[in-house]
Amino acid sequence: MEVLFWWTIFPYICGTILIVATFYRFVFRGKSWTAPSTEIFEKRWLRVASVVFHYGIIFAFVGHVMGVLIPIGVYNALGVEDEMYHFFAIVGGGVAGLMVVLGLILMLIRKFVSPRVRAHTTGGSYFTIIWLLVVAGLGTYMTLIFNTTVGEYEYRLSIAPWFRSLFTFHPKSALMLGVPTLFKVHVICSFILFAAIPFTKLVHMFSFPLRYPARAPQQYRSRNGYNK
Repeated sequence: MEVLFWWTIFPYICGTILIVATFYRFVFRGKSWTAPSTEIFEKRWLRVASVVFHYGIIFAFVGHVMGVLIPIGVYNALGVEDEMYHFFAIVGGGVAGLMVVLGLILMLIRKFVSPRVRAHTTGGSYFTIIWLLVVAGLGTYMTLIFNTTVGEYEYRLSIAPWFRSLFTFHPKSALMLGVPTLFKVHVICSFILFAAIPFTKLVHMFSFPLRYPARAPQQYRSRNGYNK
């Protein structure tokens, strides 16, 4: 039952929600496709939290691509030894994870210490930050604590091929049976986050400002001394 639901059905449920709900929001609720800035209400905390979080999430994304989407055979062909890979994965992934966690914690503190920001914060915003914190916290713990105390778990032979098999619609769910519970919880929480993206501000991650470099500049004029 565990194999059938969590590692076969559940990922496709979350993926379907992500695709269908994102399409619906883009087509029928286009005006809500945004992440309004609260910089006007408070800048000091946001300046640090936003930069740390966004750089951390970019590094974490690259790390997941390298570890999950790129088969272990590619590294073997390039002569990258397992010890070298895990060393850089722990160091790089640990730093990226700490940056994400720190940025999220600062964002959460900012919402509590700034009355104006708190007044403009919705329940969806709290859910987004807290759930991201859960996912990132688990990932950081696995990278820095589990892999250095319990042992370096070779997810490239289980989680990675299982995840890639989802895209071919032939999920190798049996690979997830021997995965440590902590890793399973991290994967499940990640899929829940994917399904929640269309209903939160995270949807703006799918927006790419391709026309920005070529758009006409905005011009501002001072009211002082301006005559119509």
